[in-house]
Amino acid sequence: MTLRQLQYFVALAEASNFRRAALRLRVSQPTLTNQIAALESTLSVQLFERSHAGTLLTPGGRTLLLNARRVLEELRGLVDGADSLSRGPSGTYRLGVTPTLGPYLLPYVLPALHRKFDSLHFYVREGAPRDLEDALLAGEHDLLLLPLPANAGDLNVAPLFEEPIRFVVSVGHPLAKEEEIEPEMLRGEPVLVLGEHHLFHHQIRILCERLDARMLRDFEGTSLDTLRQMVVMGMGSAFLPALYVRSEVHRPDELRVMQIKGMEMSRTHALVWRPSSPGDEIFRKIAEELRSSVQAHLSADVRICT
Repeated sequence: MTLRQLQYFVALAEASNFRRAALRLRVSQPTLTNQIAALESTLSVQLFERSHAGTLLTPGGRTLLLNARRVLEELRGLVDGADSLSRGPSGTYRLGVTPTLGPYLLPYVLPALHRKFDSLHFYVREGAPRDLEDALLAGEHDLLLLPLPANAGDLNVAPLFEEPIRFVVSVGHPLAKEEEIEPEMLRGEPVLVLGEHHLFHHQIRILCERLDARMLRDFEGTSLDTLRQMVVMGMGSAFLPALYVRSEVHRPDELRVMQIKGMEMSRTHALVWRPSSPGDEIFRKIAEELRSSVQAHLSADVRICT
């Protein structure tokens, strides 16, 4: 068995197609086929079956895929650890981030990370928190940036900052003329929310329950931009993350950002990784640098975790 065969095994499992996997690996399809056959012969296990749906993992293949990913991760940790000792953190990491955070945070922190660690690179993908956590545990991501609570029992969690949640209404809303809103003024208030696969949906549901507000389940938005546009059209009010408000809410003739008296509304974001990851030391350095970048660029809008 060779490390290259394990790399081919993982690539084929992810692509579910010999041609696509060969293109990704930059090898010929016969080379890939021969190496997979050699690995199956060495292990005495059939790893894949071919069907009209593509190249599928067998039950045995699914079991051994986790082991193969772990071996390759340990190897990459060995190489990255050696590089870190000689040059500082380096390598390419797969970073998962939620769509309610990534576009409004990453432009402020990734350039600073690259300046600090010029050999460090990130392949970024967005997804819902539950999907990201499943992918992290399966080895498909190395790191996650997401709101807490994460599956803390199975993951290493480095809290980064607290992001306030803002209450917004259209300029034509009856509450838009108020300087400050009393919590009881929101009793029965129709509130627009994201779909329930977003963690932000559940956070807003808890807020609405506290305020006795009414969630508009028939008009759930697919993105924060969708929510904002529906609020502008007078379909209801909404709670939006502070970094989104900073980035996208610029026209006072469309939306009013309101303060609810006596209520501290926020969510905490963290950097998350597997306890078994060999990059633990590097990831902690990355978390420190992320806090520094957020402090430098966004301290007026968020609170840094200590």
